[in-house]
Amino acid sequence: MFRACCHKRNAISTLGPSPCTEPNLGSGAKSTYHFLATRCTAAAPAGKWLTHYTLWALTCVFIGLFPTCSSAQNTLLWFSQGRPTIQALQAVDLLSKAASDGLEPQDYNAQPLRYALDQAWKGPEVSPSAIERLDTALTASMQHYLNDLHRGRITPSQTRTHFQFFVPAPFDAAMYLSTALAENRLPEAVRQASPNNAIYASLHHALARYRQISLLPTWKDQLPPLPAKTLLTGQPYAGADMLGHRLIALGDLPAGTVIPERYEGVLVEGVRSFQQRHGLLVDGVIGSATLAQLEVRPAQRIRQIELSLERMRWTPLFQTPRMIVVNIPEFILRAYEVKNNKADVLLQMKVIVGRSKLTQTPIMDGEIQNIEFSPYWNVPRSIVISETLPRLRRDPAYFQRQGFEFVTHDGSVLRTASQANIEALQHGELRIRQRPGPNNALGDIKFIFPNNQSIYLHHTPAVGLFNRDRRDLSHGCVRVEDPTGLAQFVLHQEPEWTRTRIQQAMTLGKSRTIRVLPPVPVLITYSTVVVKDDKVYFYPDIYGQDSMLDKALQQRVRVVPLLETKQPTVEIIRPALHL
Repeated sequence: MFRACCHKRNAISTLGPSPCTEPNLGSGAKSTYHFLATRCTAAAPAGKWLTHYTLWALTCVFIGLFPTCSSAQNTLLWFSQGRPTIQALQAVDLLSKAASDGLEPQDYNAQPLRYALDQAWKGPEVSPSAIERLDTALTASMQHYLNDLHRGRITPSQTRTHFQFFVPAPFDAAMYLSTALAENRLPEAVRQASPNNAIYASLHHALARYRQISLLPTWKDQLPPLPAKTLLTGQPYAGADMLGHRLIALGDLPAGTVIPERYEGVLVEGVRSFQQRHGLLVDGVIGSATLAQLEVRPAQRIRQIELSLERMRWTPLFQTPRMIVVNIPEFILRAYEVKNNKADVLLQMKVIVGRSKLTQTPIMDGEIQNIEFSPYWNVPRSIVISETLPRLRRDPAYFQRQGFEFVTHDGSVLRTASQANIEALQHGELRIRQRPGPNNALGDIKFIFPNNQSIYLHHTPAVGLFNRDRRDLSHGCVRVEDPTGLAQFVLHQEPEWTRTRIQQAMTLGKSRTIRVLPPVPVLITYSTVVVKDDKVYFYPDIYGQDSMLDKALQQRVRVVPLLETKQPTVEIIRPALHL
C-alpha cells in the first residue's frame, strides 16, 4: 500500500531491503545524504531505525525528489481526487495535539502540515508532484509520532535504566498506520498506540489539569516572605490570601473556601494536604522546604509530568498476571494482580532504597525465583573496603558482636578476627559474611531475583527507619516494611505458606532457601509523579533521573523536514530548557 522511495515504512522502521534502486541523485543530494549519515549515525541507537535505505528515503524527502524514485504502483494515502481526505485532516489534528501526551508537535511538522493541507483543501489545484511530496511527509510524520507515542523518544539506557527481563513487543508503525487507515479508525488507533494502563491514563489527565492551572494568575507574583523562619498556626501572614488561592487552584482546598486573614484553620489543613502530596513532613508548619515547593510554577510541574509520561512509554508495566513494582522516589512498593487488563493493588508498603549520592538503587527488572529465610549476608567487596575493614581495625570485637565470620575460597569458616585474617580479607584471600540472627543486615528473609548488581529485596532489623519521610538510606538493596505480606504474595500458588508459617520460618535462625514457582516479576522503577485517588503527588528527584531524562530529550538530534511553499530544508532542533 505504501509508495515512495525505498518504501516509506523504511523511513521509520527497518523491515528489510528496499526493492527499488538507489536514485540517481546529483551532487547536492549526495551532500544531503552524507550530512544525514554523519548526524543521524551519531544520534540513532544501534539497530533502531537507521539504514542505508532509510538515509536515501530521508534524502528524497528533504530535496523533494520522491517522484523521481517512487515505484510505478503509487498509492496516495491521504489524498483523493487532488484533495486531502477526512483522515488527512484527522491526522494533522492529532499531530497538533501531541502535547497532550507530553510530546512536541513541532517534532512532527504539525503546523507546516496543517498549513499545507489547508492550502490543498481550499486553494487552487495542487500539482501531482506536490501532492505526492505532501502525502509522503504526512505519512512520515504520523509514523514518527506513533513510534514516539508507543515506545518513547530515547532509549532507557540513556538514563542508566536497564530493563532486560521484559522484552517489548515489536511495533511496526507503518503497518499499524496502514491498518488504521484501512479500517477508518485513525483517532482510536492513535489513542491505543500509547501505553494501555491506568497509570499512564492518570498522568495524561494530570497533564491536562496542570495545563489549565498554568493559565491562572495565581503564580504571577511570589508569595511574601515569611514573618520568621517558620510560619506557625495562628500567626499573621501577608500572603494568606495568595496562599489560599494557590491551595484552591491545586485542589488542596475546595473551591469557594473562605480564606482567613491569619494562617489558621482551613489554611493549615490545606498546607497539610499540600505537604502530603509533595513528599514533605506533614505538620502544617510552613518552613523553607514547604515554601520552596509552594513557589514551584505550574510550568515546572507540567514538565515533571511530561517526563513521567515519557518514562512510562518504556517502563514494562503489567505484562504478567502478577508483578511487584518499587517506585524509588516515592519509597513505596506495590504488588499488583492483573485481570482482564485491569491492575489491582493487593499489597502496598514502605521501602528503604539506596542512598542518593553513593549507593543508588539501580532502575531494573527481574523475577523473584527464590526466597531465603534466615539468610546469610555476604558482605559486598565495596562495603568491605569502605566500611567493614576500617571498623574491624578500630574495634576487633565488632566482629563477634555482629555475628560475622570469615570464609575461605574452599568454603571453610573462620570465626576469629585475628590480625592475619583481617589482612587476608584486605587482600581478597577471605570473604566475610554475617550469620543469621537479630543483627543480620538482611533481617529474617531475602527475596532473590538474579542480577549482576547483587540487588534484592529484604527485611531489616532497623524497622524504625520506616518512620522517616525520606528513606534513601541503604547500600542499594531494597528493604521492605512488611516482608511477611510480601512473601505471601510471592508464594500465592502455595497456600500452605500461611502468614504464621512464614513468620515461623523467618525466626528459626537456620538458613533455608525455597524455590518460587512460577517466578514473580519485579520492577524497580522511577517516577516523581504519582496519581492516587485523583490527587497528583510530586516527589523529589532524589537520583537526578528527571534532570538526566530532560537533558537527554533536549540534546537529542532531531532531523525535521520543514514544509515550505518552495524547497524543503533540513533543520537540526535542540529545544530550549524547560525546567
